[in-house]
Amino acid sequence: MERQLPNFLKNYGSILLLLLGIVVGSIVGGFFPEIVAWLKPLGDIFLNLLFAAVIPLLFFAIASAVANIDGSQKLGRIISTMAGVFLGTVIIAALCTIIALWFFPVDAPQVAQETADELLQGNPGDTWGDKLVRFVTVDEFYKLLSRENMLAFVIFSFLVGIAAMRSGETGASFRKFLISGNEVMKQLLILIMKIAPIGLGAYFAYQVGTIGPELFGFYAKPLGLYYVLGAFYFVVFFSLYAYAAGGKHGVNRFWRSNILPSATAISTCSSIATMPVNLSVAPKMGIPAAVANVVIPLGTTLHKDGSSMSSIVKIYVAFVLIGWDFFDPMTLLTALGITILVSIVAGGIPNGGYIGEMLMISVYGLPTEAIPAVMIIGTLVDPMATLLNATGDNVAAMLVAKFAGARGTLSAADGLNTDDADGTD
Repeated sequence: MERQLPNFLKNYGSILLLLLGIVVGSIVGGFFPEIVAWLKPLGDIFLNLLFAAVIPLLFFAIASAVANIDGSQKLGRIISTMAGVFLGTVIIAALCTIIALWFFPVDAPQVAQETADELLQGNPGDTWGDKLVRFVTVDEFYKLLSRENMLAFVIFSFLVGIAAMRSGETGASFRKFLISGNEVMKQLLILIMKIAPIGLGAYFAYQVGTIGPELFGFYAKPLGLYYVLGAFYFVVFFSLYAYAAGGKHGVNRFWRSNILPSATAISTCSSIATMPVNLSVAPKMGIPAAVANVVIPLGTTLHKDGSSMSSIVKIYVAFVLIGWDFFDPMTLLTALGITILVSIVAGGIPNGGYIGEMLMISVYGLPTEAIPAVMIIGTLVDPMATLLNATGDNVAAMLVAKFAGARGTLSAADGLNTDDADGTD
């Protein structure tokens, strides 16, 4: 018994501290909302440290993984499998939302006729080609270091990894540098996560004290449907995906290791902030490094089940608001196409879905009356959407590891024994 207690504290001590911080933060936000503004800087410090660590961590994780893929883990097979998993889960999430809206229709919220001109402002002469170029590339190297250009940076890191892999013996030293840099950044993450209970607790206090009351306003019904459906998808479908990847043992490992990523996603509303945590728990889920270091960073930008579901809800609310038929077959097909694009466009930062929402409004040619509803729904579903977006990358990586035949994947009988599984809980 005495030995079991130290082992329990070793394995779950950080999780217990994290939960304690969240509970205390929620209580403070609920009963003392006047002081949450003083606590928010603590959460901002924690989040800024994560953001600062993301760029180098992302580079070393992707570049080292690609550069050191061996013959049994071909890059092409991992990427093609990843694309199929990403697309499949996004479509499944969208279809689940459409079915739920069919059986549980919601009324459009009564919104003030406010404008969103500042959100729509941009270069009026831009073509979609111009926007695409800016989305996937930058014209100066220093711009890659901004999280606003995350997809461009991911593509650049990916290409550096391919170049290092193709450089043969001459590039051996550089590949070792990438591996070393990846390990250094993992240790930096461990240091940053030491203050997670304080940082996440402060964020929970701020959210409960400021955002919470808005959930009971005009948008209660569509929000309630989204949160109930999101929770159902989170528990049921993620369990099914984990079972497909590793049987019962895969389900156990996924949920046992998914606590910290879930808490980080909910409290920060940021897929980027959750991405380093996802990478740290991936070994515990039995995900090989070659798969995790490619799928999880790319998934942060390209794989968003929560954004898929919120996109369908926002289109539906906008259509009901202006009296259009959402369940017309062509409308539904267009909605699925827009949802796939929105899942790619939505950035991994808080409230980063505005660009995707503008894409939706532009494609359908929706009138300006629909814009406020779309903006408000998009903002208030952000915590659940981020939870599905960010933690969905973990279960997607488990599926990719399974279907790509990567070494070290979970089996139904026994788990993966990794030395770095105790890095952070």
